[in-house]
Amino acid sequence: MSAIHPSAIVDPQAELGADVAVGPYCLIGPHVRLGDGCRLASMVRIDGPAEFGPGCRFYHGAAVGGDPQDLKYRGAASALRVGAGNTFREFCTVHRATEEGETTLLGDQNLVMAYSHVAHNCVVGSHVILGNCATLAGHVEVGDYAIISGVTPVHQFVKVGAHVIIGGGCRVPKDVAPYVMAAGHPLAVHGVNVVGLRRRGFSEETIAELQKLYRIFFRSNLVREEALRRIRDECQPLPEIELFTDFAERSERGLTR
Repeated sequence: MSAIHPSAIVDPQAELGADVAVGPYCLIGPHVRLGDGCRLASMVRIDGPAEFGPGCRFYHGAAVGGDPQDLKYRGAASALRVGAGNTFREFCTVHRATEEGETTLLGDQNLVMAYSHVAHNCVVGSHVILGNCATLAGHVEVGDYAIISGVTPVHQFVKVGAHVIIGGGCRVPKDVAPYVMAAGHPLAVHGVNVVGLRRRGFSEETIAELQKLYRIFFRSNLVREEALRRIRDECQPLPEIELFTDFAERSERGLTR
């Protein structure tokens, strides 16, 4: 049984799972589906079409599922799909995709901090942290366990790899490869995210191979194709190595060095 505050407005076409709590002055529009155990604090607005997995939490003033801030948008029935256990803090915004049949996607257990923004057509993995006022422009992709620190804008179509950490207040105009730390003006990589990888259970052998990869790719002054060829020759054929090389090969905006 859901608990809905008398001041909240829930459209009859919205679908609420079991044990959903909707706080004061919230607004839930049509074609919104909230999974079991979702919690809305106060003055939360959720527009659809949008679907949320179980256990999502929405803090005061969060605005999720709204129309995209895209001049090409003409009212298409685009969508937002969000997994389980996500947290949307105060006054953050997450927008649907632009065109008919397109979807903005977020995985599971992400933390979208206060005043941060996820724009149309973004694809965000799981266990991602967006710091306060971090901004993802349209069509950005973010891999699992990435951390984008506060007041950091990510340019449209940029890809941020898994297990990356990006420092606060840093503009991100190019792709950031998996497993690295990046910061500065202009943005530059500063080694493998060793502390983060150890916290997530990566073995010392895997970390050592990633550090070898890092030296080849970022410190040898080889062009991309030569560096990738040398990585395949000299590094162990681990899934983490393959993820990095695949990411580097499909980069279209260029890689942060």
